[in-house]
Amino acid sequence: MNAKPVVVGIDGSPAADVAIRWASAEAASLRTRLRLISAVPPGGSASEAGDVVYKAVALARDLAPGVDLDPRIEHGPPSTTLVQASRDADLVVIGSRGLGLMVGALLGSTGLDLAANGRCPVVVVRPDLGTEAGSRVVVGYDGSSAGQIALDFGLDYARRHDLAVRVVAAQPAGTELHRITEAELREAVHARGGHDAELIQITGHPAEHILRLAADADLIVLGARGRGGFTGMLIGSVSQTVLHHADCPVAIIPAAAIGG
Repeated sequence: MNAKPVVVGIDGSPAADVAIRWASAEAASLRTRLRLISAVPPGGSASEAGDVVYKAVALARDLAPGVDLDPRIEHGPPSTTLVQASRDADLVVIGSRGLGLMVGALLGSTGLDLAANGRCPVVVVRPDLGTEAGSRVVVGYDGSSAGQIALDFGLDYARRHDLAVRVVAAQPAGTELHRITEAELREAVHARGGHDAELIQITGHPAEHILRLAADADLIVLGARGRGGFTGMLIGSVSQTVLHHADCPVAIIPAAAIGG
């Protein structure tokens, strides 16, 4: 059994229920326990958090009866609590709405904080996620350290879930900066056993191409900030765009997770 748990942030919202569904399946696939965390912010109600945990545990038991559950109530803002939990987690899962998110937004401060500062991969699941699963994993690769971890994560997920893999190296137009050659892309993927992966190199806006090529995806995997990110940016524009517009779950590899 994997020593590190899958962590899921819960708050009683429909988005959290969808996150529990995804996290339960992944905990079962990884053969590890599922840690359900309800954060009580300053001034929040511990009794309400207890009710949230009770319902979340019942849902998780129904979805994955063979998975060990570790329900917890933590005091503090959701983003701080989940970043702390990421230190000893295999991955952290949240819904793209919920956890105090403002109405109308697709990803609030909790998701952005996790994507920037988490110490493990962070999976963001849309609350309107359909029941029909996609047929492949799409990995955005740029040769950066985060991109390499994204490649490892995506290939492992695809193997466990019997999915095809599409690796996309998109080059912004008008620049030769950080171009990944065909040989470099093939070497990186094949070195990780991804000999059957589809490799795509394309020129244009990376986020637009990744979203277009992920129309049939079960999961998109990206580094939070790649080679082209500006100094001081903890989550890049490509990752932000994909997080806001993807129709499937998105796994982000935070910069803080590299080497952690």
